[in-house]
Parts: sequence; C-alpha cells; structure tokens
Amino acid sequence: MPNFRNGRLSEDIKREISGLIREEIKDPRVNAGLVSVVRTELSGDNSHCKVYISSLDGADAAKTAVKGLESASGMMKRQISNKLHLKKCPELKFIADNSIEHSAEIARMLEKIEETEETEDVE
Repeated sequence: MPNFRNGRLSEDIKREISGLIREEIKDPRVNAGLVSVVRTELSGDNSHCKVYISSLDGADAAKTAVKGLESASGMMKRQISNKLHLKKCPELKFIADNSIEHSAEIARMLEKIEETEETEDVE
C-alpha cells in the first residue's frame, strides 16, 4: 500500500514529465500534442518509477514515443531531480499503454448506441 508521500511524489513526477514532453523534448519520435502520461507507479523505496505513455495515434505511436523518451531519460531525470529537490531521482521505465485509444473506441461505441436509440424512438 503506497503511503501519502509516495503517492504525492508519483503525481509530481507525472506532472513534471508531462511538462517536459510538452516543452523540452525535441525528439521527432515524441509528438507532444498526441502523447500523454497516463499514470506513474513509484516503487516503495522510490528507486524505480514506471511511466505509462499513451498516444492518440494508437499503440504503435506510443511504442515509438517510448523509444524517444528512453533516449531522453537522463535529461528528464536531471530536470525532475532539480525541480523536485530530490537527492536521488528514481530510474524511469517508460511503458506503452493504449488506454487513450481504448477509451476513444468506447466513446465511439456509446455514440453509436445513442444514435440507434434515437432512430428507434423516431420510428
């Protein structure tokens, strides 16, 4: 069970990584407008952090973005450590996630159901 400090630090890391993706990362594999950080999981001893990345373009774009973020992880660790005043920044492990694509598919299905209900009500 994560404690309060661990959860707060995890959210702070998520916020900082999102900002770095938007403003600092210049890698063409990471399309800042379409890539987002879904969640972060920080280990109990704060030595490892799993960062789940999703893309509006799908799972393949998320995997490509993960490769770009892994190459920039050293710079990101340094920035996070400086901004959050950490003595030791956790190792960042980026993982591709398709949750945005999945939620968009669910939204399309719900819209389709609403449209069919409306057409049935008209008849």
